[in-house]
Amino acid sequence: MAVDLNGISVFLAVAEARSFRAAAEHLGVTRPAVSQTIRRLEDRVGVALVQRTTRSVSLTEAGEQLYQRVAPAIAEVGLALNATADRDIAPSGLLRLAVSSIAERFISGPLLSSFADAYPAVQIDLSVTDEAFDIVAEGYDAGVRLGEVIDQDMIAIPVSGEQRQIAVAAPSYIERFGKPSHPSELAQHRCIGWRPAPHTAPYRWEFGENGREFDVAVNPQITTNDMWLMIRTACAGGGITFGMEETFRPLVSSGKLVPLLQEYSPPFAGFFLYFPNRRNLAPKLRALVEHVRRWR
Repeated sequence: MAVDLNGISVFLAVAEARSFRAAAEHLGVTRPAVSQTIRRLEDRVGVALVQRTTRSVSLTEAGEQLYQRVAPAIAEVGLALNATADRDIAPSGLLRLAVSSIAERFISGPLLSSFADAYPAVQIDLSVTDEAFDIVAEGYDAGVRLGEVIDQDMIAIPVSGEQRQIAVAAPSYIERFGKPSHPSELAQHRCIGWRPAPHTAPYRWEFGENGREFDVAVNPQITTNDMWLMIRTACAGGGITFGMEETFRPLVSSGKLVPLLQEYSPPFAGFFLYFPNRRNLAPKLRALVEHVRRWR
């Protein structure tokens, strides 16, 4: 049986309005036209779909079954058509991103610059923050964080490869105090710690040994929420600090910092661009997702 899309559309309008008059007004046609279309559809399927009285309109059992099956399918068709139409719209508008401080280098720089160059009508508002919050509730389009802390109901696209966290210290510190041979010895060393926000406990340094993960509360002598202050203090010999290997790599290469306890620093999944699980992304966000995928 050929599908009568016009008849289905009129039937859905009547089923939802429970009125031939209201359905006609919604569709912009006459009431007799609605009645005739419903009659032709009923003739095609061979069963009554609508019960009409002088006072009310209701669905028959067959009509209710048809409505329950057809309505979701037609809604999906509408979404697909809208998505197809959106692809012809040049991405534009304000794109708000929330990026953790340690992830900032993976989304900024060449990646962000090339995206801005490709989509000049998109304005980017990027907040660097380590506070945990709901990006949807706070009005952000997407965020960038470590994969392990992203909610499972989000879509996540990698923006980096595997990462490691390592402990580092300046040669001058090592000359004075030596190197720890195991993470448990960090409690006897001067440490420079990080905390995400005021009135929160310092981050516990995470390690692995024989396939087992564990963390160490190092009781840092200096604590801050500024990674670059940690790095500058460590380079000055102020203590051992801990963070992403990628962040320390240029300073390790130049000899300003020395990696420690590397055998206890296993790799883990890196940083991801994440956003709500929606059927149709706004063109500006879809453009960023596709740009990140090409970049990777």
